[in-house]
Amino acid sequence: MERLAYDIVIVGGGAAGLRAAIAAAETSRSLRIAIVSKVYPMRSHTVSAEGGTAAVLRDYDSFDGHGFDTVKGSDFLADQDAVEFFVRRAPPEVIQMEHWGCPWSRDPDGRIAVRAFGGMTVKRTVFAADKVGFHMLHTLFQTSLKYENIERLDEWFVTQILAEGGKAVGVAALELRSGTLHAIAAKAVVIATGGAGRVYEFTTNGAIKTGDGMALALRAAAPLKDMEFLQFHPTCLPGTGILITEAARGEGGYLINNKGERFLKKYVPEKMELGPRDILSRSILQEIREGRGFQGPYGQYVGLDLRHLGEDVINKKLPMVRELAEEYAGVDPVHEPIPVRPGQHYIMGGVHTDVRGSTGVPGLFAAGEAACVSINGANRLGSNSLSECLVFGGEAGRSAAAYAISQPAVGSNPISGLVKAEEARIFDGLLKREGGENLAEVRSDMQHTMEENVGIYRNGDSLEKALAHVRELRRRYERVGVRDKDPFFNTELTTTLELDFMLDLAEAIANAALLRRESRGAHSRTDYPKRDDANFLHHSMAFRTATGLRFDKLPVKITKWQPAARVY
Repeated sequence: MERLAYDIVIVGGGAAGLRAAIAAAETSRSLRIAIVSKVYPMRSHTVSAEGGTAAVLRDYDSFDGHGFDTVKGSDFLADQDAVEFFVRRAPPEVIQMEHWGCPWSRDPDGRIAVRAFGGMTVKRTVFAADKVGFHMLHTLFQTSLKYENIERLDEWFVTQILAEGGKAVGVAALELRSGTLHAIAAKAVVIATGGAGRVYEFTTNGAIKTGDGMALALRAAAPLKDMEFLQFHPTCLPGTGILITEAARGEGGYLINNKGERFLKKYVPEKMELGPRDILSRSILQEIREGRGFQGPYGQYVGLDLRHLGEDVINKKLPMVRELAEEYAGVDPVHEPIPVRPGQHYIMGGVHTDVRGSTGVPGLFAAGEAACVSINGANRLGSNSLSECLVFGGEAGRSAAAYAISQPAVGSNPISGLVKAEEARIFDGLLKREGGENLAEVRSDMQHTMEENVGIYRNGDSLEKALAHVRELRRRYERVGVRDKDPFFNTELTTTLELDFMLDLAEAIANAALLRRESRGAHSRTDYPKRDDANFLHHSMAFRTATGLRFDKLPVKITKWQPAARVY
């Protein structure tokens, strides 16, 4: 076992993690900062974001406008102080990205271009064609290279947050190339590992999004907040789950059923294709259930029609949409509609933090999709998430830096002792286990259970079934054997560790959904179809205990927008 020491360890190399690293490095050039990522940073899932990032940049827009759209989109579960903080800090972040070289699309007069996005009352989504995440991640990565005090540990898998005396003092991480477990001491740890979409069967999320950071924080005594709220994106390619960006609708695309009707006039007549994602996903599912979907090799779907936009607009503003449709669905959107159906896309919940990124556990911070501030409440508006990574990634980095500067160096003895126990768990326990259960079968069973019972529509019976089954899968997991004993790039070992994390999160999601006996935003209970502000205008808080999960409530912070009917 080798021991490394830094002032700050950032777990995750996507937009939030890189932004945190840059902010910390700017705070003090004397701080030693490590970015620990299980993939090379340019493979982080931020690269898949397509449509844009929201910020108030035009005279016709306002902070109150962006704030109210966000709060209404959240079905009034967002903390309004956090939303106000967020909308004011998003524009400087977008401008900073411009100065760092992000190639934003431009209007003819040279201004950064903006497009319409669902749930937004005005055009405020900044974009770089339809490859926004790709360009943002490149910009952040190349900027991080300027700072000599930022080091990267690429393809290192964090298995545990090390805690001593109630505070985070580092991490245990598996170097995938050698198969060696390392103790990494740190005065501050920042979780920026993204979402947990792989808990579900049909998702837009890449294979790396297994919720590691959320589970790590939960095990380190940080609570998870609002885990019942999962966003299902309305337009994913059947069979693959590949996302067709909301920008396609922002540029004027239509959703049509098998009768050729723009069916959203029945569900969100004022917003149509630019309604919030939760409402659009339920509308598509309703059309399919009532027999107005198209039938394909991967089940039923509806059509996303871009033909009326013309080839020039599609090639200029939606080139990736055309490429994805041609490559993965075999259709050219210039000439025919794209088959789409809803798929799990984002988790509004995550590690509980304040606006500065603090989790409440001294020395432990979080940002990005792994965190829950909460500006997203029960439903995130599209294009707020990339801005969230910039704003709160920066805040978490600065907070971690300030905390690290105030702390003495971490001692070696506690760290070494903690990691020896982790070594025994992984190498003497998991790696040597010769169980009869198959990893892939347990994982597939979990994903199918969550898809069927904790999906777009839920009810008490299905949620109880899911919760009981996930707990049974946890017992089966204890009998999963790792057949590959080779230490080098042992992907079977790492996917087994990921499944361990995902089972923690699956239980938290199903349990939180069962306890919330109302319908709000993306959480739609058929047995409790109404929103219930009298009893459920609060965040759910999940704590890990020796006997299982314990749930508590946290009031929603309301500053200026009183809860009202959410009508579009």
